[in-house]
Amino acid sequence: MFDFIRKHTKITMGLLFLLIVPSFVLLGLNDHNRSGTTAAVAKVDGRDITQAEWDAAHRNEIDRLRASMPNLDPKLLDSPEARYTTLERLVRDRVFSAAAEKSYLITSDQRLARELQENPQIAALRKADGTLDLERYRQLLGSQGMTPEMFEANVRGELSNRQVLTGVAGTGFSSAAVADRALSAYFEKRELQLARFNPSDYAAKLTPTDAELEQFYQANSALFKAPEQAAIEYVVLDAEAVGKSIVINESDLKTYYEQNLQRLSGTEQRRASHILINAPKSAPAAEREAAKAKAAELLAAVRKAPGTFAAVARKSSQDTGSAANGGDLDFIARGAMVKAFEDVAFGMNKGDVSDLVETEFGYHIILLTDIKAPKQRSFDEMKPELQAELKKQQLPKKFAEAAEQFTNAVYEQPDSLKPVAERLKLEVKTASGLSRTPAVDAKGPLANAKFLTAIFSADAIEKKRNTEAVEVASGQLVSGRITEHTPARTLPLADVKDRVKARWLVVRSAEEALKDGSAKLAAWQAKPAEANLPETLAVSRAEPKSLPLQVLDAALRADPAALPILLGVDLGPQGYVALKVTKVLPAEPRNEAATRQDRSQYAQWWTSAEGLAYYKVMQDRFKVEFKVPKPVAGQALAESSSNPSGNR
Repeated sequence: MFDFIRKHTKITMGLLFLLIVPSFVLLGLNDHNRSGTTAAVAKVDGRDITQAEWDAAHRNEIDRLRASMPNLDPKLLDSPEARYTTLERLVRDRVFSAAAEKSYLITSDQRLARELQENPQIAALRKADGTLDLERYRQLLGSQGMTPEMFEANVRGELSNRQVLTGVAGTGFSSAAVADRALSAYFEKRELQLARFNPSDYAAKLTPTDAELEQFYQANSALFKAPEQAAIEYVVLDAEAVGKSIVINESDLKTYYEQNLQRLSGTEQRRASHILINAPKSAPAAEREAAKAKAAELLAAVRKAPGTFAAVARKSSQDTGSAANGGDLDFIARGAMVKAFEDVAFGMNKGDVSDLVETEFGYHIILLTDIKAPKQRSFDEMKPELQAELKKQQLPKKFAEAAEQFTNAVYEQPDSLKPVAERLKLEVKTASGLSRTPAVDAKGPLANAKFLTAIFSADAIEKKRNTEAVEVASGQLVSGRITEHTPARTLPLADVKDRVKARWLVVRSAEEALKDGSAKLAAWQAKPAEANLPETLAVSRAEPKSLPLQVLDAALRADPAALPILLGVDLGPQGYVALKVTKVLPAEPRNEAATRQDRSQYAQWWTSAEGLAYYKVMQDRFKVEFKVPKPVAGQALAESSSNPSGNR
C-alpha cells in the first residue's frame, strides 16, 4: 500500500483531499488531533497531560540543566528514568495547581512584583536610575521562548502553587522528647562478632565438568544471548550544517556595514570627575537651598583654580564612593548615569568644568577629564564578524526551510539517504553494533532512545527504509536506515564457554559459601560457648562500618532481651555472614550544640515526611493516574551485566 502511495503521490493526494475534508466538516478538527503526540500520558483532576506536553517539559528541563552544567553527560538527561522524573514533576505541578485553584490561593500583583524584584537575573537588567531595561528584559525572555506576559504568568502560578504546602511545611515540628527517642535509636550501637564466608574463597576449589557446564548453559540460556543489533547509516541536520550552506554576497555585507557602522563601531565613553553636595528631593526647601549655596562656593573655587579640583573633591564631596579618588568616576557610557548628569557630561569639552547640575541626589560639579571616541573599523576588518552576524540572522528561516526539505525528502525517497544528503550538503554517517538501548559510550543521536526506537521499528527493519525525521535535540533532526540487521539469538556454547564457566563459578561458589556458613552457624548455635567469631565490631545506623545493609538490619533488629544471639544472613552472590550480637551499647553523649543540630535535622526530616504524606493525599484527591509504566531502574545495566564479555 505504501509503495502505491509513493509512486502515485498526486492521485493519492487528490483522493485523501476528497476523503479528509468532509470528515473535518462532519467530525470537527479535534478528532484528527488524536495522534501520538496528543496521547495522554497522565491525568490529574480529570485533565490529560499529553505526550507533547511531556516532551516539551523534558526539553525545557534538558535546556535548563545544560545551561547550568555544560559538562553534564547528555545520555543522563535523555534516559527513560530522567524522562519519567520530568513526568512526575509535571504531575506534581499540576496537582499543586489544581489544589491552589480549588482553595482559591491567588498571588497578588504586589507579591508578584516583589518576587520579580528579588530575581537576580532581572535585577541585573536595571539601569542606573533604578528602572528596568524593558528591551533587555524582553530579549532575555525571548531567548527562552517566552514573552514577559508568559513569564510573569508562570511566576504567578508558581507562587500560588507554593502556598499549597506552606501550611504543612510552615507548621512542621517535633518535640524534643520524640526527637531524642528516635535519635537515640539512630545512634545506639550493637556490639557483634562476624564470620564472613566469601565466595572467592571457594572458587579456587571448584572445577566444573563439561556436563555441568552444558547443564548450566541449557538452564540459563537467556544469559548467553547476543542482543539484536543493526548497522545503520544516518544523516543529521542541525544549525551548524545549515549555517555552512548560507552564503552572504559582498554587496549585502557592504550595505549592512554602512547601515550599522555607528552601532558596530561601539559607543563613545567619557571620563569625568565630580563633586557632590547631597540634597535629596525629599529634603526641606531650606536644606536644599543651603546645599546649593555650598555647591556654588565650591564651583567658584575650582573655576578660580581648576588644578585643585581633585583636592576639593577629596575634602568636600559627599559622594563616598568617589571622593577618596578625587571625584574620579572613570570612563562612563550613555545609560550609566542619571539623565541630567549624562546630558551635561556628554555636552562638554575635555578640561571643561560644568555649572551646577541638579539631580535627585543633590548638586554636582563636573570636570570632564578625557574622551574616548569609538574606533571606526574598516569593512575588511569587520567582514568576518559581519558574515557571522548576517548568517545568525538568516539561520532560523534557513533552518526551518531546510527542516521541511529534510522531512519531506527522507519520506519521499525512502530507500536511500544520499539524495537528501546531496541536496542539503550533509554527511552520510555510519554506525554498527547498535541495539535498542544506547551503548555506554554512545553520543549524539546514537544515545537518543527516540531515534533508536525509530531505527528498530518494524518498517525500518523489514524494508530497510528511512526513518521519519526525528528531533533528537533542540534544533537537531536525524534520519537513519538499517543496512544490516541481526536478530537476537542464543550464542553457541563453544562461543561462550568461558562466560558459562565464570557464571557457573559465581553460582556454585556462593552455594558453597552458604552451605559452609549455615553448617558453622548450626554448630555454634548448638554449642554457643564455642562461638568465638573472628571479627568484632560496634555498629549503628550512624556508623555502619561498611557492613552490607542486610547484615546491619539483622544486627539492629535483634531483640535486646534475647542477647547474645547467633544469626545468619545470606547475601546471595556476595556470600554468607554469620554474626553473634552480644550486647547493646548506648549512644555516646553529645554536647548541647550537637544535640540542637540533631533535633533541627530531625524536625526537617519530619516536616519533609509530612509534606510527602500530604502530597500523597492530594494525589488521591485529584485522582492522579499515570498512563505510562515507570521504567525499571538499572534495567539497562542488568542487561549489560548478563553479557560481560561484550559479545553480541
